[in-house]
Amino acid sequence: MGQLNYWLLLGSFLLLLATLSSTITARLGLPLLLVFLGVGMLAGDSGPGQINFSNYPLAFGVGNVALAVILLAGGLQTRIDSFRVALKPALSLATVGVVVSAGLAGAFAAWLLGLPWLHAMLLGAIVGSTDAAAVFAQLRYGGVRLNERVGATLEIESGANDPMAIFLVITLLSIMTGESQPDVLSMLGEFVRQFGFGAAGGLAGGWLLSRAAARFTLAESLYPLLVLGGGLMIFAAVNSAGGSGFLAIYLAGLVIGNRPLPASESVRGMMDGLAWLAQAGMFLLLGLLVTPSRLLPEIGPSLAFAAFLMFIARPIAVALCLVPLKFSRREIVFVSWVGLRGAVPIVLATFPIMAGVSGAVALFDIAFAVVLASLLIQGTLVPWMAKRCKVEVPDYPEPLARHGLRQPGRADWQIVQYRVVADAPGEHSMAHTAPHLEHGRAKPLAVLRGIRLALPRQAERLRAGDLIVLASTEEALPELGRWYGEAQNARMAYERSFFGDFVLDGDAPLTALAELYDFPIADSETEFDVATLIRSRLHRPAVVGDQIAFGHVTLIVRELERDRITRVGLKLDR
Repeated sequence: MGQLNYWLLLGSFLLLLATLSSTITARLGLPLLLVFLGVGMLAGDSGPGQINFSNYPLAFGVGNVALAVILLAGGLQTRIDSFRVALKPALSLATVGVVVSAGLAGAFAAWLLGLPWLHAMLLGAIVGSTDAAAVFAQLRYGGVRLNERVGATLEIESGANDPMAIFLVITLLSIMTGESQPDVLSMLGEFVRQFGFGAAGGLAGGWLLSRAAARFTLAESLYPLLVLGGGLMIFAAVNSAGGSGFLAIYLAGLVIGNRPLPASESVRGMMDGLAWLAQAGMFLLLGLLVTPSRLLPEIGPSLAFAAFLMFIARPIAVALCLVPLKFSRREIVFVSWVGLRGAVPIVLATFPIMAGVSGAVALFDIAFAVVLASLLIQGTLVPWMAKRCKVEVPDYPEPLARHGLRQPGRADWQIVQYRVVADAPGEHSMAHTAPHLEHGRAKPLAVLRGIRLALPRQAERLRAGDLIVLASTEEALPELGRWYGEAQNARMAYERSFFGDFVLDGDAPLTALAELYDFPIADSETEFDVATLIRSRLHRPAVVGDQIAFGHVTLIVRELERDRITRVGLKLDR
């Protein structure tokens, strides 16, 4: 009992220390996962903590379970609509992109580090994929909102590229340990089994689990446990069948998160918290595995290898995958930059150690150096790169609280709360006369002023500080956030700087606009409206923030209704 209390006290202290350190890292712009990793290193045998930990099988097991929880939570928060614009590029990056990155990195490692070719290719495979934990954390909590095409591509890629990396690592290890000989047919069969079983098991398991959650009446606090238990069961079953459990649990979360589910907000909230706990525990434990004194002698070559991966291998792989899909140069640069490495390479680096491969500890140390460099350099500069590459779009204030309505057959209505801020468009308005209520996408329920609760029609005009409660659809949340939660002058100034000074309807005639602003259009485009022109020039589904330039005029997609462009911003080059 004394030993248990000691380790529990030590583990909880490290977790608390790393979590509280996030207030400092947020000001510095550092990724929080880097802090957890750093605290683990300081607690190790080369730091002041002096904890001697070298249990690679335990780290491997904890890392796998933690990654499964993170991918489940990530799938729950991924909207199925994002596949409209991101499925092809994400799958291309998750397969071809990983192979190209791993191959280029392996060839460079053989030249720079003098490794045997199989060892070098194994190292390339270990660091070839991006990390879901790092990508989800930076994109969702990094203070930047990306356009849908770029953000969804990065998230889906990171959730789907683990099978390819694991396939490459296991194949190379089998060859190195003499368990199998290179055979194209057997390798192709293993590849199909990994992806096929993973996809089929995840989609089928997610559908069955969502049906079970909708069929049984449970206490609200039990639904997250049902989803967690079912998700881990899918992960373990698909792994046992020889498929990719990581792909399966991500797809299961995707299916569950996009189907009607009782207590959906409770499920997402608890899974989000569990994902953070899993990330913290995993990175702390992986930090304990590292001995900094082993890293120092080879730090120069390791950082050179990391730089090659970040600035050459990843950009080449991304360009090969995304140029044929009509991604812009700025989007390709940003997707290349957010090739974040995290827990996955470190967990994969334990495979050779457990397989008894010679020189495996050196591969582990190099992989760890790559992760440190990626989080410190790439992760820190994600918001800055988003601004430089112009892939961010104006964000909107989130509700103070939201709660899903248990409505058979539908999952889009929810109860939301907003605090009215000073100078917001909704200040001094009547709660039941706001513009966003006209289309039936939201309905005010109550207004709380101090300790007095009033129905919307009984309340006088709204004041700053009032708490307004509404029933709302998901698509109304951006309008609600802007109406109640943000000062009007600040919002208008920012939107003008992004979308320009003028707003056009998507069906505005193009010819009149071209004559007014003197920009050229082709003869075949004279009958187009503005929305048709943008779609024809993009050659891909539009998202908010897409831009088409005509000399001194830029047209920017401002609002979409499903796939239809409804409003467009016009910016003049000053």
